[in-house]
Amino acid sequence: MDVVLVGLPGSGKSAVGRRLAQRHGAAFIDLDERIETAAGRTIPELFADDGEAAFRTLERRAVVDLGPADPDPAIARVVASGGGAVVDPRNRWALYRGRETVWLDGRPEVLAQRLRRSPRVRPLIESRDPIGAVRDLAAKRERFYAAADVRVTGVAEIPDVIRVIEERLDARRAADASGTTMLRAETPVGRLILGEGIAATEVASALDRLGAPRAILVSEPGAWDAFGLSIATSLRLAGWTVETILLPQGEDAKRLSVVEGCARDLVRLRVERGEPLVAIGGGALGDAAGFIAATYLRGIPLIHVPTTLVAQIDSSIGGKTGVDLPEGKNLVGAFHLPDTTIVDVAAVATLPERQRRAALGEAVKMAALGDERLFELLESDGPAIATGVGEDILGPAAELVERSAWAKVEVVSADERERDATGGRITLNLGHSVGHALEAAAGYSRLLHGEAVAYGLRAACAIGVAVGVTPTSRAHRIVRLLDGLDLATAPLDETLETVMGHLASDKKHAAGSLRWVLPTEDGVLVRSGIETAVVERAVTDLLAAATPR
Repeated sequence: MDVVLVGLPGSGKSAVGRRLAQRHGAAFIDLDERIETAAGRTIPELFADDGEAAFRTLERRAVVDLGPADPDPAIARVVASGGGAVVDPRNRWALYRGRETVWLDGRPEVLAQRLRRSPRVRPLIESRDPIGAVRDLAAKRERFYAAADVRVTGVAEIPDVIRVIEERLDARRAADASGTTMLRAETPVGRLILGEGIAATEVASALDRLGAPRAILVSEPGAWDAFGLSIATSLRLAGWTVETILLPQGEDAKRLSVVEGCARDLVRLRVERGEPLVAIGGGALGDAAGFIAATYLRGIPLIHVPTTLVAQIDSSIGGKTGVDLPEGKNLVGAFHLPDTTIVDVAAVATLPERQRRAALGEAVKMAALGDERLFELLESDGPAIATGVGEDILGPAAELVERSAWAKVEVVSADERERDATGGRITLNLGHSVGHALEAAAGYSRLLHGEAVAYGLRAACAIGVAVGVTPTSRAHRIVRLLDGLDLATAPLDETLETVMGHLASDKKHAAGSLRWVLPTEDGVLVRSGIETAVVERAVTDLLAAATPR
């Protein structure tokens, strides 16, 4: 096996790694040393001459050059990663997957003292207060280090550190632990855990932490067959009593009559206030289960296990719940933050191509909010993620999910209940006004949510260009990306009158005027008072699948 050591500068990765490798007759690889050897310069020189971005490119290459993990059950290689290597999702995917990862954790004050004595210069620490610099790095990187399989903290001497590592690796082998965690974060909007093959283990862990007496799983037929049944089986094998409630599939779950039926099932099961619901499914199931959790007994805990790509990157994050009325989507709802959201990207491989492709509409929205790296990822890997064709689509998909979900965490944390009328959480509605209107006009049956958002993005670009908010070059880039992903390219059957009628009941109205989220050069702007004629022209072009002018 490969053991990868991660942690802040000064945490002892190189010293511990060498000793651990010696004890087991394993090869030792210091990624920073490999980079310096390949470049013929020290890392401080690389930072000074070429900048951090160029160094990170070399670092990524060094990670790729490690090749696949060693399958030998004994320790065959010990890898000391650079402190910042795991910030890049692609590096983390390559380093963590199939390997045992160990986080050497330490108090910033202790690490700063080590760095003061070290002859080795750390560019991100140099010329700064060491304690402040280490604390800043710790806050920014904790969610990446915390994903490690083993955490060692409060142990000072190297022999003791190695003993703890060996004991905990042995325990993992004895438990036949599997799966790869890529991110583990405590956020103001709930815990977020992302990985591959982790769903059942993390659900059990969340239930344990909440003191749940049993597992109450709420799902729908498609998600249950593809993903939920295996989670239930694993929980039962682990000794849990499992209760199951199945809601209708898709938007049919988001009816008040369905909510009442589910609530009565909870009464029948004598569910008490402290018992969490585990929602296993896509965005519609999560919306309905979240609303039930928010309202049953005036609120019970919720654990999200999103199984569709669109739910993983968007709807499971942030605590919005809702059910539909004939007059519009999500007109009845509540804010109810989940205790934990467990994102298992293994679910992506179980999805039909149409669902994966549709989810990319939401991802394009997140990119348009200002994430250049996400834009580039969608342009280069989006088609392969949609079709499932490629050597390893889960790696790019994991990065896509992480970047989108974390961006939403940051937005929602700053404006949890959408009270900022000119920014904040409302910016996440880019493409959603027309998108929701199209969904309602189609009776919530002909368009998937991400497909509707993609149409809405085209309309937002057209409106933005018409009112001088969106530069033509930005609109063209968004539209080209949608074209390349084959999203919102077909004409629609709905009428202008029907779509405009549903727009009139959009919940983003304030003081009688609809607040539009429109793209700018590098983000978005919220604008009210858009003339009806401008909107009608954009919708007319959209229904005919015309490119925005």
